[in-house]
Order: sequence, then C-alpha cells, then structure tokens
Amino acid sequence: MCESLFLISFSIHSLSSAMRAHWRGFVGSAPLLLLFFLVTIHTALSRTDIPDTRTVQTNFRTHWPLSDCSQCIDRKEHGLVKSGKGSNFPDGKDIDIIVTYSDTSGGVQIRTVKSRNLSASWVWRNPSDENNDQPKSSKMVEDSFEVDMRLEDYAEHFRGEHHSGVEVPQPHASTVHPIKLKRKLLRQQRRELRTAELIRQDKDIDHQIQEAAIERAKELDTTVKRKFNIWRKEYENPNSDTTLKLMRDQIIMARAYASIAKAMNEINMYDSLIEHSRESQRAIEEANSDADLQPNALDHAIAMGHILSVAKDQLYDCLVVARKLRAMLQSTEMNVNLLKKKSAFLIQLAAKIVPKPLHCLTLQLTTNYYLQNYENKEFPNKDKLEDTSLYHYAIFSDNVLATSVVVNSTVLHAKEPQKHVFHVVTDRLNFAAMKMWFLANPPAGATIQVENIDDFTWLNSSYCLVLRQLESVRMKEYYFKANEASSSDNLKYRNPKYLSLLNHLRFYLPEVYPKLDKILFLDDDIVVQKDLTPLWSIDLQGMVNGAVETCKESFHRFDKYLNFSNPKISENFDPNACGWAFGMNIFDLKEWRRRNITGIYHYWQDMNEDRTLWKLGTLPPGLITFYKLTYPLDRSWHVLGLGYDPALNQTEIENGGVIHYNGNYKPWLDLAIAKYRSYWSKYVTFDNYYLRLCNI
Repeated sequence: MCESLFLISFSIHSLSSAMRAHWRGFVGSAPLLLLFFLVTIHTALSRTDIPDTRTVQTNFRTHWPLSDCSQCIDRKEHGLVKSGKGSNFPDGKDIDIIVTYSDTSGGVQIRTVKSRNLSASWVWRNPSDENNDQPKSSKMVEDSFEVDMRLEDYAEHFRGEHHSGVEVPQPHASTVHPIKLKRKLLRQQRRELRTAELIRQDKDIDHQIQEAAIERAKELDTTVKRKFNIWRKEYENPNSDTTLKLMRDQIIMARAYASIAKAMNEINMYDSLIEHSRESQRAIEEANSDADLQPNALDHAIAMGHILSVAKDQLYDCLVVARKLRAMLQSTEMNVNLLKKKSAFLIQLAAKIVPKPLHCLTLQLTTNYYLQNYENKEFPNKDKLEDTSLYHYAIFSDNVLATSVVVNSTVLHAKEPQKHVFHVVTDRLNFAAMKMWFLANPPAGATIQVENIDDFTWLNSSYCLVLRQLESVRMKEYYFKANEASSSDNLKYRNPKYLSLLNHLRFYLPEVYPKLDKILFLDDDIVVQKDLTPLWSIDLQGMVNGAVETCKESFHRFDKYLNFSNPKISENFDPNACGWAFGMNIFDLKEWRRRNITGIYHYWQDMNEDRTLWKLGTLPPGLITFYKLTYPLDRSWHVLGLGYDPALNQTEIENGGVIHYNGNYKPWLDLAIAKYRSYWSKYVTFDNYYLRLCNI
C-alpha cells in the first residue's frame, strides 16, 4: 500500500480558443497564468494498493506499453494498463478531480470531474516514476518525428502478418498510443480509397475522350481534304506563299500517280490526273508568289486535292510510289545538269557577243572616219610619247566605249593631266573607230596614242610562239568544232577572246615601247577612282611586276591555275604560291629587259603547246613568267570581282584606287550587276553625238 499525490495537467479543448485569445493579457502575470493551467488533485488513499501495471486490451494481437515505470522496467513482461471505461482505479472507487480553468471572460472557474468520466487517453502513473520520466520526455520529443514516420510501415507490416495469422512482435514506442495508431491506419485506408477512386475517374475520362474522338472520326468526310500536303511543314505558315508551293507539289504527285495509273491500265484516272495537272500549270504560269496566281488558283488546288485523294485510295503503294518518285528525281537532276551547261554556254555567248549599240557605235565612227577624212589627222604632243619623265599607260582593247571610260576616269582624277600619256593598241577592225573617237573627243590635257596591232611587223609567227599556236589547225578545231569537245572541258577556256593577240600583247611590252622605263598596264574593264601617279614612285625592290595579290586562305593559289600533276610544273613551282591579278600592273621595263622576261614566256608557251600545263588564257602563263618576280601592292589599289560577285564590300569598292569588272558581267552589258553599274556609267558621256545616235 502506498499513498500518492498525483499532479495531472488537464487541457480542456473547448476552452483552448478562449485561452489563446487571452494569452497576451496573461503574459505579464506568469505565476497567475501557471495557477490557471495547473490542476491540483489531492486524494487520500488508505489501505489501497496501486498495481504496478495496468492494461488496455485492444483489438491488436500485439501489446503496446503505455508507461515506463521503474517496477515495469525490472520485469521481463510488461503489464497492460486499462483504459476507456475501465480507466478508474482498480479497486473500483470513483475519484473526485478538482479542475481550475479560465472562462471566456478571463475569470477563474473551479469544477469537479469524476474519474469515470475521463477519456481513454488518460493514463495513471506512479509519482515515483516522475523523476524517471523527466529526462525521457526530452528524448520523446526528439524521437517523435522518427516514430511518426515509422508508424505506417509498422501498420502495413502488421496488417500483412495479421492476415497470415502470424504473431509478430512490434517495436517498442512508448510515445504512441494504440488509439492514435488506429486513427493513422484509418486515415491511410481513406487515402488509398481516395487514390483508387481518382485513378478510376481518370480512366473513365480517358475512355470518354477516346469514344468522342472515334465518333468525330466517323463523322469526318475523307473524300475531300482541305490540307493537301503532309510532308512540308512550312505550308502551315500562313505568311508564306503556301498556295503556289502546294500546287507545284500537287503537280509532282499527280504526274507520279498518272504514271502508275497508266501502268495499271486505269485510263480514266490517268486522263483525270493529266487534265488537272494542266489546269494547275495554267493557273500557276510564271507566278513567283501567291499574289501572282490567278484568282481561281485555289479552286484548282482544291479540285486537284480531291482527285489526288481518290488516286491515293485506288493506286497508293508505298514501294511503287517511292520507286516512281526516285525515277522522277533522277530524271529531273539530269535535266538540271543539261540546263546548267546550256546556261553556261549562253552566258559566255552573251558576254562575248558585241551588243548592238556598241556595234552601231563602231560602224558610225568608222564611217565618219573615212567620210570626214580623219585618216590623215594625227594626235598632238607626239614628243611626249617617249618621255620617261611622264606617266605612261598601256591599254590593249577593241572596245571603244570601254577604253573611253578608262581614259576619262584616269584623267578626271589625275592631279596633273598634262603629264599622263595613254598608249592604246587595238586591232585592224576597230582601229578607225578608236582613232576617230579620241580625235573627236580628246582627253582634257592628256596625250593619247592609238596604234594598230597589225602594224607591228616584228610580231609574227616566227617570233611569237602563241601566234603560231593560235593559227594552228588543232587550235581552230578546238574553238570551232565545239561538238567534238569532251564534256569535261570548261566553257570559259573556250572563250573566243583567247584567239585575239591583243590579250597576249602584254608579254611584249618592252618590244612595243622600247624607249620607256616604266609603264602602267590597264585592262579595258576597269574604272579609275583616284590619282595613280604614286604607283610610279613605288620601289619594286628588283621585281618586274607590281600587282595586287588575290589569294585568300586556299583560294587563287598556283594549284588553281596550273596542272601540278605534270612534273614540269610540280618540280618548278610551289602549289601554295599566291596568285595575283592582271588589270592594273606597274611594270619595270628596264628590269624586264635585263631578266629577259619575254624569253621566259616563250619557253613556257612552247612547253604548253599541247595545253597540258594549263588551259588557255593569259593569267596562268603570267603567273609562271613572273614567278618570284612580282611585288605585292596594297589591296586598296585594285579591287576585283565587280563582274561576278554581287556581295563585295561597298566601302572597299568606294575606297579602291581601281575597280575591276573582271568576269562575265561587264558594265556595258545587260548582264551587269545593277548596283555596280553606276560606278562605270558616270564616266560615260551620254550626251555625245555618237552615243545618242546609237541609243547608248
């Protein structure tokens, strides 16, 4: 028997909200607040023994210890504490419990509670265990989170063992009451039921969506399709020219199905596809965008889509269609290659044929030259033609208008025009016209000389090897029997300009001008944009030729122009040597004569009689002749590419000393690149009588 005094903290749930509302009011009176929340129960028990253990019988087969009294720890088996209705003292006596609490108004109230009215969560404990429980309470708080996380695992394991009929000992968790565990299990069961219900609802919704899609598909009319192309995504862009592209693809598919229909003896389908193809083609005509299409083009596309849909249902076979499209692709590639060759030939033809206005100009000048007796007239200032203190230019051309632009642009930018002398050499056919032009339109202040290449009696086939080659039967066959040429021959090397000796005359400059020391060579397709006199003061450092190099990375190097598979080339030249350009070159004629450059040229021309070292032209023999004898000029002196490259830097063009229309798109042709034409045309005197007469 023992007499005990129990101290129990009793929290009344119904008053918790009121207590929180008045919490701030009681902060200043800590002792009084402690009094309001402590319940002091004094019970005199006489001749009553409190059992060391109390039990609670639950519906679980396992036993959960509820208290850690010192008597229980020493025993091998834990007793169970009764709860619920049997939570009274074991002797059956009912205990009066005095409770103090604060009401909603803040007043202290006292109430008596019978022990039989306590809930099942109340636990009777021995006062002697109070000290032992004190240190454990902190550990309980620390381990509460871990215990809660393990509850569900324990419960799941318990259910499995419960169904299998095996008694499994449960872990010791003195902080969890069996009632709380049961509540957790119930919550887990509700969550599982809710999850299963949501999954079932999702499946029902998916099933409904599928059924709705099937119903819509059944109602879709597949005989007429509004989208007639499925393999080109850009047609879905409303801003692109979708209709035109669509109709072109429809024509391709119609031709493929028509071929298949004909092979399968489907005559009606074949006729229908061919007819729709023709109608679509007529609707397209030369259109480049939807705006250029005829108003009824979309109707043709819809009709074509309908017939293609029918043809697909009747004739479609993946392998057959793929084979047919592959054959059509190969045929188209062959046609494209053939058209490319024709286009290249026509471009060469258009570039080299003299336009009608230029031909008119030559005829008019030649006629007046003889009618007005200009053949007996001479140019003034003949004494300047061999003056080495002046600036001399060499221009070899048969184009009167182009030569006039070169002279006009040079004189216009010259600081001292009277010191500039132009030596023009042309052929017999254009000599009268060229001389007539400069007699009628002499350059302001400058000196001009016009010569006929046929008057150079020393330039004959016995001295000039290239002239002998040009007169050979094999060379004439190469040029005039084009149908016998191999397909690998490059058309640009079949250019008739290579038959003209004017192109090769640049290799005979010391013979043409024996009294001069330096001369600036200019092509007739250039325009001068600044004073060129500083070129004569450049020290060439013993070199013969001053030119602008054209190599960039791997482009325009020797291996591009010469045949390095031939040992004669590979043993004497570096394939990576940098190339340079003809068109504006300053030549030191004294050094030329000393090094016998013309002899070097003759040697390599003789070696190339069978055209195995290089194709025809003047640049490859120029690279060989002046190999390691060329001084590189600043690139700004000579800007190239205006005759073929539309993407040149505008600033470089405007800052260039000389701009060169090298290529097929010469500025006097309709083929010319429009944005570059103005640099040339501003030096043409369009108000000239002869130009107006020939509509130039």
